[in-house]
Amino acid sequence: MTTYNWDLIERLLHEVQHGEASFTPRPYAEQYVAAKTAEGEVTENLDHLKAVAGEYEKLLLARGYIEPRPEDQGGTGSNYILTMRGSRLLSLIDSSIPGNDHPRQVLDEQGDALDEATFDEVASKAQIA
Repeated sequence: MTTYNWDLIERLLHEVQHGEASFTPRPYAEQYVAAKTAEGEVTENLDHLKAVAGEYEKLLLARGYIEPRPEDQGGTGSNYILTMRGSRLLSLIDSSIPGNDHPRQVLDEQGDALDEATFDEVASKAQIA
């Protein structure tokens, strides 16, 4: 069973959603750790999270959650936009939305929640939200 750091993935997806500049996951991992530490939470090792953030970038791109920003929208080859699947994922795990724990729990119960077919099936069920 594959487990994911949903808070870190949420951070990365928000950066894609709001950013037009180059996507750089390692500094986002640093910002994530700084924010969690300021909230009094203990996180994993920073170097490990930087590596995980880089792996998440590759995974989100390969599995169709993000895609390169088109040139006519300011794409440079190193910046991304959310796909429909990525938008659905962000809406399910967004910590600013009350009740996001249940969708995260449902996703955690899957063998690999970010597998395209698995995610699409789970996300299509009304009761997950």
